[in-house]
Amino acid sequence: MCDKEMIDMSRIPAHIAIIMDGNGRWAKQRGHARTFGHQAGAETVHVIAEESARLGVKFLTLYTFSTENWNRPVDEVAALMSLLMDSIEEETFMKNNISFRIIGDTDKLPEDVLNRLNRCIERTAANTGMCLTLALSYSSKWEITEAVKLIAKDVAEGKLKPQDITDKTIDSHLATNYMPDPDLLIRTGGEIRLSNYLLWQCAYSELYFCDTFWPDFKEAELRKAICDYQKRERRFGKTSEQI
Repeated sequence: MCDKEMIDMSRIPAHIAIIMDGNGRWAKQRGHARTFGHQAGAETVHVIAEESARLGVKFLTLYTFSTENWNRPVDEVAALMSLLMDSIEEETFMKNNISFRIIGDTDKLPEDVLNRLNRCIERTAANTGMCLTLALSYSSKWEITEAVKLIAKDVAEGKLKPQDITDKTIDSHLATNYMPDPDLLIRTGGEIRLSNYLLWQCAYSELYFCDTFWPDFKEAELRKAICDYQKRERRFGKTSEQI
């Protein structure tokens, strides 16, 4: 366990990205449909968002729905979209001074869902605390492909020379160009893979995997992950002596 007093508040990760995994298995263990787990998982989003804001996290990015998730059963996708509509509570964002953003291939989202999300984005735009981003209809391969298209267009229009393309050029064309790379990436649910999530951005992120299913990942689990992060030495390719 890691009590709040054990956390070094001067070393809180500025950006935490989370792969919220295990909703379906959590529900199955309890004899319920997968949608029951997604509902419980939506409640955890609010818990973790509020705790992250209290701790001073600047950016929280949650892998909510991948491009591959469109291949799930139609009824489950419909339930997820409906849940997304119901779980966006603007008052939670306003009370905690949280701004709201989304990244992903949003053209695939139902119009009513997208309108609901955009209203929340507009209403919270002036908030100056933590930025909560949902990765919706998102995958890294999609994001990088779109960035390449934009860069190729700039080259074709003479706005950019191929020899001038750097990693910063790619950064600026990604959907995440308004946020720093994640300091800490957390995956719940026991799987140990990145599942096409923020692959470019997580080149030097600290990775934390736990067996806890997302609906059970509450404040204490988040603090435990942060404590583990604070024990690590981040070298970014340098030696310990250089750090």
